[in-house]
Amino acid sequence: MSILEELPKIFNKSKEESEKILSQPYIDSFVHREKIIPKSSEKKFTYQQNWFNQFYQGDNLKVIKKLLEEGYREKIDLIYIDPPFLTKTKYKGKINIRYKEQEDTIEYFAYNDIWKNGLFSYLENLSSRLFLMKELLSEQGTIYVHLDYRTVHYVKILMDQIFGEENFLNEIIWAYKSGGVSQRYYSRKHDTILVYTKGKDYIFNPQKEKSYNRGFKPYRFKGVKEYEDDLGWYTLVNLKDVWQIDMVGRTSRERVGYDTQKPERLLERIILTSSNEGSIVADFFAGSGTTGVVAERFNRKWIMADMGVLSSTTINKRLIENRSFPYYIYKTYRNHKKAGRLSFKEIGIRENEEGIKELYMELNRYGLNLDQIHIENKYKNRIEEILLKDSLSLLDFIGIDIDFDGNTPNLNWQYYRNKDGFNIGPNLSLKLEHIKMGQKIYIRYVDIFGHGNSNLYEIIDGRVVLCQEN
Repeated sequence: MSILEELPKIFNKSKEESEKILSQPYIDSFVHREKIIPKSSEKKFTYQQNWFNQFYQGDNLKVIKKLLEEGYREKIDLIYIDPPFLTKTKYKGKINIRYKEQEDTIEYFAYNDIWKNGLFSYLENLSSRLFLMKELLSEQGTIYVHLDYRTVHYVKILMDQIFGEENFLNEIIWAYKSGGVSQRYYSRKHDTILVYTKGKDYIFNPQKEKSYNRGFKPYRFKGVKEYEDDLGWYTLVNLKDVWQIDMVGRTSRERVGYDTQKPERLLERIILTSSNEGSIVADFFAGSGTTGVVAERFNRKWIMADMGVLSSTTINKRLIENRSFPYYIYKTYRNHKKAGRLSFKEIGIRENEEGIKELYMELNRYGLNLDQIHIENKYKNRIEEILLKDSLSLLDFIGIDIDFDGNTPNLNWQYYRNKDGFNIGPNLSLKLEHIKMGQKIYIRYVDIFGHGNSNLYEIIDGRVVLCQEN
């Protein structure tokens, strides 16, 4: 079967699929929503006051449909996507666990880049999403599609049809250093990013880069400003279409333990060039969440989506550690059937040494059914040992709403394992500014596999009483 013969069929099938999705009645499948409110930071909140950033854990087709139905058509100035590369690989997540003065690394399934009909089904899947993303782009919007040698040539042809050849802006080469060489072909050390605009009136803020003088010596041309660094003399010129940016190294402070994590410098160039302050930036294959982190740093709003639980847990902790502005997490389920149960030795209200009332919790253990977790048998034995010796080390995140109103939990207290593997302690406490009869306390907990549950408590006669365990 020739790919040249199939490309028109793929285009037509994807177009029909996207039109079908647009015409279907809307049913919101994101039944669970939580607001995460990281601890206050020095950053000034300069967004519109009614805006909250959004992360969706689920199929990005459903996310895009939801956004279109909720008024985001032609509202997004920049879309960056880093979809699977058709590597024909099952990717695994790695979790470092510390328990009883021991350390262990557990691998588990993260996401699948194997396609039933190979290149054909890959292109159909991506194209239908590109059709719908175009509907979200504003008239001054731009889309960046990050690929590599496996599929970029075919995707370029499809994007010419979807966005128009006349709206092709650039092919950016991201060159990097990495391990691995070959004796049979040139070492593959670059990715390709296709850039298309919605129309001719697009946002473009030229960014500068260093251009070193020949011999690293000063030119002393009249009217040309020159600079000097450790290498020598240079001028500043507008960015070219080949970007030499290092990958996120194993010892980098940026590193969050996500295999396909992209460097912040890469997203900085894209976001600063093709959006303005206050623009909405979207990423529908969010991975480790670099797009949202960088967008927020430069005062842009963001929307991200990814199906993977590893992506969800990575992004949530990364945003909290960055003291991000409040954001919503949307999921297609309330409580995961694979999640375990967290029990408490004690939970109650007391006065601390300063005479301030606080909610205190002493965690007991975390129970988990390993038959429902997608890990290899060799790791199950280790997890069983950890469950016996230090089950609390399997907890990844605890979020608390101390005055739950029965609608969207506002998780303004968070405890979590950091990226160095340090665990949540067994004794937790937080200050209570006010206490009232019947006050509800919502406690959300997520394990290292990304599966979560929640407990609901109520204050009755000064005691904290369990009223619902999901």
